[in-house]
Amino acid sequence: MSKKQLGVIFGSRSCEREVSIISAIQLMRHADPEKYDVIPVYIDEHGGWYTGEKLKDIRTFQPFQPGQSGIVKVFPDLSQGSGALLAVQKGKGLLAREELKAVARIDVFVIVMHGMNGEDGTLQGVFELANIPYTSAGVGASALGMDKILMKQFFRGGGLPVLPSVWFSRSAFEKDPDAVLESTEKELGFPVYTKPANLGSSIGVSRAENREELRSALELAFEYDRRVLVEKGLTRPIELNCSVMGYDGDVTASPLEMPVSGDEFLTYREKYLASGGSKGMASLHRVLPAPVEDELRDQIQEMSKKIFTMMDCKGVVRIDYMFDRDSGNFFITEINTIPGSLAFYLWENAGIPYRRLIDQMVSLAEKAHQDKNQASYAYTSNILEGAVLGAKGAKGSKGSKA
Repeated sequence: MSKKQLGVIFGSRSCEREVSIISAIQLMRHADPEKYDVIPVYIDEHGGWYTGEKLKDIRTFQPFQPGQSGIVKVFPDLSQGSGALLAVQKGKGLLAREELKAVARIDVFVIVMHGMNGEDGTLQGVFELANIPYTSAGVGASALGMDKILMKQFFRGGGLPVLPSVWFSRSAFEKDPDAVLESTEKELGFPVYTKPANLGSSIGVSRAENREELRSALELAFEYDRRVLVEKGLTRPIELNCSVMGYDGDVTASPLEMPVSGDEFLTYREKYLASGGSKGMASLHRVLPAPVEDELRDQIQEMSKKIFTMMDCKGVVRIDYMFDRDSGNFFITEINTIPGSLAFYLWENAGIPYRRLIDQMVSLAEKAHQDKNQASYAYTSNILEGAVLGAKGAKGSKGSKA
């Protein structure tokens, strides 16, 4: 049986590009070489697409030099079902013209993007147009999961528990910062957390205990996004995370983890630099499984599966929660539609090694692709019949008489 051509796509124009590189190299090392030809596809900070075996080595990105031997600049063929990565290459001979060649053909794309321009539905939309199977949630769930403001409104509208929050645009803050500060203090009090709407990995996130700290926190957050969420803080919270895997209602929840932080919240450094940065989220200090009561564990796992189904996700996601020790309530923090390290450590704790997790992600991507192609994209009507195009414009059938 021929091996599947597995395109692992990562990087992109995102503040979380380096995290994506680590997650992707982890995945490429674990993919079964008996089943897959792994083809790395790297999108650099300028938006250029590249492929080549050297992209499997993390040293290639220290720093990335696109002109080096063994790395080819490519672009995707968006023709229906092509899956080709195309490159413009010089022909042989003194007067030879440039030639367009397919350097690879991808059967399934594994999306290992974190942040904007990859995790947010934009890349998913490209693969939908090209009609190529891909892992990760679809366009809608990816876009919703990336934008914390829209995400909170969705959860709240679905009757799910979220912390009180407000949000502001950069223009509103620049126009009248005191009004923003006063409104936040009136609505939420202190402490609060400020978060750029479309960032992850705790980049730009701050805790504020008073108005002056809030001003500084907002100024920082607005450096990364034009919209910022401000969320009520808890006094003695415990963070709990749960991964969900599946598609179309057939979903499974992982064991819960309890990340261990030395700060008031998990910082970028704690998440990704705890062991020199080589292991990504897998290096984070955590208690796994989380030492919580069975009832709380069951509630969070069931809610995680409900969220996955409500958002019509597929593949592997991770949903983060805050448990309030004072009230005994828990709240949804966010959904990560492409979690750091693909949350493989949570599934290993459930008895599913990373190699098998990759197999299941590929299988789910192919199943969703098959379902999509069962839909009819043709609808016959007479709307063009009798349409006249001329110098005076177009006249359709709507105003014509039989």
